[in-house]
Amino acid sequence: MAILSEVATEVLIPIAAVIGIAFSIAQWIIVSRVKLTPSPPGASRSKDGYGDSLIEEEEGLNDHNVVAKCAEIQTAIAEGATSFLFTEYQYVGVFMSIFAVVIFLFLGSVEGFSTKTHPCTYSKDRECKPALFNALFSTVSFLLGAITSVVSGYLGMKIATYANARTTLEARKGVGKAFITAFRSGSVMGFLLASNGLLVLYITINLFKIYYGDDWEGLFESITGYGLGGSSMALFGRVGGGIYTKAADVGADLVGKVERNIPEDDPRNPAVIADNVGDNVGDIAGMGSDLFGSYAESSCAALVVASISSFGVNHDFTGMCFPLLVSSMGIIVCLITTLFATDFFEIKAVKEIEPALKKQLIISTALMTVGIALVSWLALPYKFTIFNFGEQKEVTNWGLFLCVSIGLWAGLIIGYVTEYYTSNAYSPVQDVADACRTGAATNVIFGLALGYKSVIIPIFAISIGIYVSFTIAAMYGIAVAALGMLSTIATGLSIDAYGPISDNAGGIAEMAGMSHRIRERTDALDAAGNTTAAIGKGFAIGSAALVSLALFGAFVSRAGVKVVDVLSPKVIIGLVVGAMLPYWFSAMTMKSVGSAALKMVEEVRRQFNTIPGLMEGTGKPDYANCVKISTDASIKEMIPPGALVMLTPLIVGTFFGVQTLSGVLAGALVSGVQVAISASNTGGAWDNAKKYIEAGVSEHARSLGPKGSDCHKAAVIGDTIGDPLKDTSGPSLNILIKLMAVESLVFAPFFATHGGLLFKIF
Repeated sequence: MAILSEVATEVLIPIAAVIGIAFSIAQWIIVSRVKLTPSPPGASRSKDGYGDSLIEEEEGLNDHNVVAKCAEIQTAIAEGATSFLFTEYQYVGVFMSIFAVVIFLFLGSVEGFSTKTHPCTYSKDRECKPALFNALFSTVSFLLGAITSVVSGYLGMKIATYANARTTLEARKGVGKAFITAFRSGSVMGFLLASNGLLVLYITINLFKIYYGDDWEGLFESITGYGLGGSSMALFGRVGGGIYTKAADVGADLVGKVERNIPEDDPRNPAVIADNVGDNVGDIAGMGSDLFGSYAESSCAALVVASISSFGVNHDFTGMCFPLLVSSMGIIVCLITTLFATDFFEIKAVKEIEPALKKQLIISTALMTVGIALVSWLALPYKFTIFNFGEQKEVTNWGLFLCVSIGLWAGLIIGYVTEYYTSNAYSPVQDVADACRTGAATNVIFGLALGYKSVIIPIFAISIGIYVSFTIAAMYGIAVAALGMLSTIATGLSIDAYGPISDNAGGIAEMAGMSHRIRERTDALDAAGNTTAAIGKGFAIGSAALVSLALFGAFVSRAGVKVVDVLSPKVIIGLVVGAMLPYWFSAMTMKSVGSAALKMVEEVRRQFNTIPGLMEGTGKPDYANCVKISTDASIKEMIPPGALVMLTPLIVGTFFGVQTLSGVLAGALVSGVQVAISASNTGGAWDNAKKYIEAGVSEHARSLGPKGSDCHKAAVIGDTIGDPLKDTSGPSLNILIKLMAVESLVFAPFFATHGGLLFKIF
């Protein structure tokens, strides 16, 4: 028996979630003390640092007009982001309703909509709840997961648009003040999302227990809908937001920086507001939904396997909740880690920003290792059995500790490799920047080579993690390894959300006409944020590989597939088609960005050519029209890629059966991870190569610059090509492989009963 009692488990999980929510509210209150209204002359200064006088009294910096201008720009960005998300959610809401009906009809038809109990799938001597009610509860959990995902993305966007101008104003006092404001704002999102995801899942399990009682197999099978709901919303959020942000970014860069030779975020550029809106709807709302989906799916995969293991058979509630206890410990560990960045140490120079963010990863990983050991010791009996494709495998609590830990440390390795290949502090990105000497073509060649090479170590790390965790605890080991990688999700999201907030802060500084020194500080914050955003994408892709493999194992078990034989023609065709899907999906999303960017470029050119005095700064651009172009294009273009992912498992499972679907899932996993890592890292490297030239912090960088030189223009072109790779296709691919796997698991009873229609006919 475990040391931790069932009552203690019932109390500790919601307490950890509530602590996380309270901490995020406290961070938000501190950020809100930075006022967006000018202080009256002679107003008293507070001693908390938020009323400090400016470090430099530069001309115009204390001007009330500057503060008012920042507030005005922030309002425009917030309104644009809110408008887009509401439009997107209207379309997604229609899809959500239709798909909920599909889930109910498909799963309800497994037993002909019978209301009678039936023998359990894994324990034939026991009676389980009717399939009709499993269908109903799966539908409810799908809707709960979808709503939680939508709320997570929306709250993240609201927090980011609330904090961007405040970060800009704090930059007047020094880079340290600006860093803390941006980081606190990011941590609001990180802790809200992690805590809400845990709390809603925990409450859902307890509510479903009222009906299911001792039928834990049915209970946790219906809970898988929670992961499906979270990931399906994340797909549309990532794709729609990615198309929006990159259409605006490409349009702003190609016309503004390359053709008109004006600075980034120059207020004369008509696409500049749409570009800043895009940072919030793509990199904040989309990314928040994405990582929430990963968390929900890894938890669901672990719970499904545990429910048919000794935890479920013996009704060991504390052992069943091991994944939730790991996540609870993660919230507490991340809370302590955050204090190192905001309270224990102070950033005083630009060069300290990136190390401070990287220390967050190291500290959280080290503390979490201790936390996992504690949870494993308290929550698990010394020996227990785990379901392993029809058999029960004996496992020890220290074995599970190793599984979770290897996932945790594999995530750190992936993060550091991603940083090495995307940060301009290291030779790979500097080599890409150097290749700009001979034009955009060599820049593109070097960038593609870098992306392909950056796949090697992460794949080895994932492979070792899979082998060790599977050897110790079968598919449950892989599921908790994925959960280990995501256990520090609050810290990961904090440093990830920090990036777009800093990017917006720089844009607001430029548009408000602040001095060059302020822009240098916000650029330094943004450059560090680019690297951390790439690290966040690395974590998301790595965890997606483990999550989808765990879901794949749960699917083949639930569908009654004893062996997936790669020599079988049914499996081979699935493997080949599945490996092709990430390329098809990437082609659709990249073409969508291209089509939307084309309209944006034409509109920006039209405004520069037709609005009198626009280049001179006397005319006012039509920002609203550019925002409308991005919104309309992204809403329209997100539907085909989303339909491809959502319909593939349904079509393959229904017409070709579970063997072919197993091949499709395996093929998509193998090729999707490679394409996602290389696309994200290539785009990140091109972006930071451009920033390396612009910053000119070394002799080598200065020899490639300055802004506006041929070398810089070549770097801008590379960055423009990389934008859809790193912010649309790459991040969306990890959702593709997870979503197809969890959807297959949810519909597994239907596919096992009615699937393979074509093979039955012929």
